[in-house]
Amino acid sequence: MDHLQASCVKWMMYWIIFALFTTAETFTDLFLCWFPFYYELKIAFVAWLLSPYTKGSSLLYRKFVHPTLSSKEKEIDDCLVQAKDRSYDALVHFGKRGLNVAATAAVMAASKGQGALSERLRSFSMQDLSTIRGDSSSPVPPPVTVRTSSKQSKPKTSRSASESTGSSVCSCCSVCRILREAWSLLSFAQLS
Repeated sequence: MDHLQASCVKWMMYWIIFALFTTAETFTDLFLCWFPFYYELKIAFVAWLLSPYTKGSSLLYRKFVHPTLSSKEKEIDDCLVQAKDRSYDALVHFGKRGLNVAATAAVMAASKGQGALSERLRSFSMQDLSTIRGDSSSPVPPPVTVRTSSKQSKPKTSRSASESTGSSVCSCCSVCRILREAWSLLSFAQLS
């Protein structure tokens, strides 16, 4: 177990030094690429870092990186705590904004859908129904009212047998088809 832990520490030091080298390499490539044997020196440096005989990464880590990290440990911890708090606050803020945007979009879609439904139903005027039916000369007759007794004050409209049983109206004419479509649109709007 001790050998495994030592190996992990050795690789940790190597990868920390290699990450710092890669970051520095980004800037030095811009200015030192004209230098003779620049790329060969970089390869030799990485081999020196990696070699178990030279232990270059361990040497650099113990001499430079570890003392710097130890002296700045408190500041690094404070920065991490602040970053964690800010990230939580930002997550909550953007979460609330996202929910508000989603709710607004849902309300707008529902209101536009309701408006489209009412516009579609308004387009079915009695004149439209009579022209679809083919009786452009005669208007559609009003519903027949029947009074049953003097005790009831509301007039009843006569319905066909198929309407009173709850089944759909006839399927033969285009007027009934339009009425069925309007009824299904109304039923869908009431469900949503």
